[in-house]
Amino acid sequence: METRIALIGIIVEDLSITDKINDILHEYAAYIVGRMGIPYKNKGVAIISVVIDAPETVISSVSGKLGMVKGVNAKVQYTKK
Repeated sequence: METRIALIGIIVEDLSITDKINDILHEYAAYIVGRMGIPYKNKGVAIISVVIDAPETVISSVSGKLGMVKGVNAKVQYTKK
């Protein structure tokens, strides 16, 4: 199946749910190229960038599951190719 590279931007507004986010990302670990997390303590949020190389259906599934977690905003940006 053809894959695409995408960047998933995640903003966590409720820091008590980070375990849920990590569980979701661990479920798709085989597709994750890398991730970077930035705790922004002054604003009480965390920002996570995840680079993923996967079929579009998998990318949609990851972002959908993340977006359904209360206190999380997740958006995807795809490569053009």
